[in-house]
Amino acid sequence: MTVDDHQRVIDELQSVINDTQHTLDRFEAACMEDELPEDYDRLLAILDNAVTQQKAHTLAMLSSVT
Repeated sequence: MTVDDHQRVIDELQSVINDTQHTLDRFEAACMEDELPEDYDRLLAILDNAVTQQKAHTLAMLSSVT
């Protein structure tokens, strides 16, 4: 992948991270994590996966530059 490709993926993952965090915030504000723990756990897994992928692309991009 090129640096631009990595950056594009990083940016898209940031959108997923932002949207998921916003949903988690709303979920918590409504105290839904107690009522729907499986859904809450899925949201946390989505967030974790997106952050992990973003980190991997960032490291790959940085290693291709140096």
